[in-house]
Amino acid sequence: MSSIKIECVLRENCRCGESPVWEEASNSLLFVDIPAKKVCRWDSLSKQVQRMTMDAPVSSVALRQSGGYVATVGTKFCALNWEDQSAVVLATVDKEKKNNRFNDGKVDPAGRYFAANRRSIYKLEKEEQIPDGMCIDVEGKLWVACYNGGRVIRLDPETGKRLQTVKLPVDKTTSCCFGGKDYSEMYVTCARDGLDSKGLLQQPEAGGIFKITGLGVKGIPPYPYTG
Repeated sequence: MSSIKIECVLRENCRCGESPVWEEASNSLLFVDIPAKKVCRWDSLSKQVQRMTMDAPVSSVALRQSGGYVATVGTKFCALNWEDQSAVVLATVDKEKKNNRFNDGKVDPAGRYFAANRRSIYKLEKEEQIPDGMCIDVEGKLWVACYNGGRVIRLDPETGKRLQTVKLPVDKTTSCCFGGKDYSEMYVTCARDGLDSKGLLQQPEAGGIFKITGLGVKGIPPYPYTG
């Protein structure tokens, strides 16, 4: 296995960065900042980042097979047109619950976009705190970002055995995905919310986007929404 390298490729200062998705066509990383109500797209070639502000907390974003993106915004499924920065509501749930919102969302292999309002929280190990966003590699193993644990871990989903641990210089790691050329890079989102002034001084890159190389395993491309 080659030497693992961790670098902060974008100091975005996300309050709560989430839902990283690699877009191979544009060599870009999509992600959201939930409480800031933003969908962001970072171009890995130009190193520039574009942002689209929504009208409610945005908890996930995904590719759309017909073009553009889809996102969960508040309790709405929305289609995003990045070129003119517009959003069209595809569906709304829980209209009567004004303060409710989606927690997360992801497209399955059949091209269906799933999202949940609530999810159960399971503790993996005491020091790793809360398991959060995850992705899968070509060997069928899970990579899980551990919120308040400052790490991503690789698990065998059949046995539950931990196979690898990668520590990051920030505590509130939220999610991860594979991307880059041949999906050999891992991108990790994290949060700043919840850190006091001392914590922010100790973790100046909190809220940034991290890239991990040298893991020795590749990921699979994200599934696009077919609707």
